[in-house]
Amino acid sequence: MEPINRHFGTTVALMNDNIDTDQIIPKSFLKRIEKTGFGEFLFDEWRYLPDRTLNEDFSLNDPDRQTATILITGENFGCGSSREHAAWALLDYRFRVIIAGGYSDIFYMNCTKNGILPIELPKKARQALATLNGHQKIEINLQQLVKSPIGEYSFTIDPVWKHKLIHGLDDIAVTLGSHQDALTNYEKKVEFNYQ
Repeated sequence: MEPINRHFGTTVALMNDNIDTDQIIPKSFLKRIEKTGFGEFLFDEWRYLPDRTLNEDFSLNDPDRQTATILITGENFGCGSSREHAAWALLDYRFRVIIAGGYSDIFYMNCTKNGILPIELPKKARQALATLNGHQKIEINLQQLVKSPIGEYSFTIDPVWKHKLIHGLDDIAVTLGSHQDALTNYEKKVEFNYQ
């Protein structure tokens, strides 16, 4: 997992409330078993017209937002089913940070486990950040501060997730790190038995 301690990026706003995981990545695209390749289908039913041309009225298709790495959105983002593919699609598209009013618990965990920083901010702060143009960068750091040209906003995060994100530690890395000696001894023992 790529560490995230300080992130500089531009924003794109999708201020709908209750965006569920099927809207983030429709179930018809869940046939892959690897974590990559899902970004193409992110918000598929909104990004594309029926003939698969881009919907020019959808915010992610705005030419000035094509490098955005920070998604600003509404309340209860990621509700619905528990599919981890939703986090994979957001990351594969290029989002490293999501700023919402709240998240479903499982979606929040899926984000942190895949290197996406989910931030909760009040509606007034999100509405202000949504007014930034596509060229104004903001800084988000795990000193728990969002710095923008229009103001600074603090946020909270569980210290365990903060540590994992700063150091790029997913569950596998944590397991390997905390049990490395036992794993090495076991591998030596198994290797000896096979000779």
